[in-house]
Amino acid sequence: MTARAATLLQWYDRNAREMPWRVSPADRLDGVRPDPYRVWLSEVMLQQTTVAAVTGYFQRFTTLWPDVMVLARADDAAVMGEWAGLGYYARARNLLKCARVVADDLGGCFPDTREGLMALPGVGPYTAAAIASIAFDRPETVVDGNVERVMARLHDIHTPLPKAKVELTNLAKALTPSNRPGDYAQAVMDLGATICTPRNPACGFCPWRPECEGCAKGTATDLPRREPKKPKPTRHGYVYIARRGDGAMLLERRPDNGLLGGMLGWPGSDWEEQPQPAPPVRADWKELPAQVLHTFTHFHLRLTVLVADVPAGAEPWAGEFLPRATFRPSDLPTVMRKAFDLARDQFENDR
Repeated sequence: MTARAATLLQWYDRNAREMPWRVSPADRLDGVRPDPYRVWLSEVMLQQTTVAAVTGYFQRFTTLWPDVMVLARADDAAVMGEWAGLGYYARARNLLKCARVVADDLGGCFPDTREGLMALPGVGPYTAAAIASIAFDRPETVVDGNVERVMARLHDIHTPLPKAKVELTNLAKALTPSNRPGDYAQAVMDLGATICTPRNPACGFCPWRPECEGCAKGTATDLPRREPKKPKPTRHGYVYIARRGDGAMLLERRPDNGLLGGMLGWPGSDWEEQPQPAPPVRADWKELPAQVLHTFTHFHLRLTVLVADVPAGAEPWAGEFLPRATFRPSDLPTVMRKAFDLARDQFENDR
């Protein structure tokens, strides 16, 4: 083990963050092993999301589905509903696929190597390395945004991301120890999240400050450098929210492939530069004065919301009516819930 790795582990033993999926350094020393299911679930949830945002979701998931065998038997709609708000819904679909492979084909046991983990649905190189390292103490190199930032500053790397990814990964690999690699992986991520932060890093508290080239040269706050982002285009669309006389709402389940795949949503048009109206049922549609504004990874979206009350015998050509007793706004993805919030105000005003 290098002196740098040993120094960081000593810091981690005193300063490790407490997380519901993490086994503390003291508990690991006493022989407590991380649960691969909880490690896997947390890593899938944490993709593109913060620890603060994930914690509540993780606790609800593990209360409802405490192990992979239980999750594998869960109803798809229930899982997608609990996932609503975390975004990137393909992750939720792959979560179920992966759970079912582990349960049905592997007897409920996760593979303990990076290669074996990468054969699972939805598990890419980063996630496989993280699970192998944290859950099974394999000496894998785990590189997320925090680790990239720490390596760029520690070695004063000015090559912009994403071009610098290979270089930063190799630097991280050179420091990864064979002893306690799981704790080490979490230590570097904790260092980036709590000390070597994107803005105003607390260099005075950093265990690696004496060896940090970026700190010595005064360049740390400028690193890592990034290629300029391309401006996001704006797409437009229509959504139609129909309420039947008995309170049932007209909804459709989106196709498994594509954005919001497998999620409940309001019928509507395609999302493009100049969408065409696409009402799902004959009705006296009323356009709301406010629009839904939402941003996805690659584009901004503006949705025009139209609402209508329809009679009991209405026959839609898109979607189907969901009884009031079984409709939960919380099952909707965020963008669809925003539309419902606008419509709910309109329905209440019409009473």
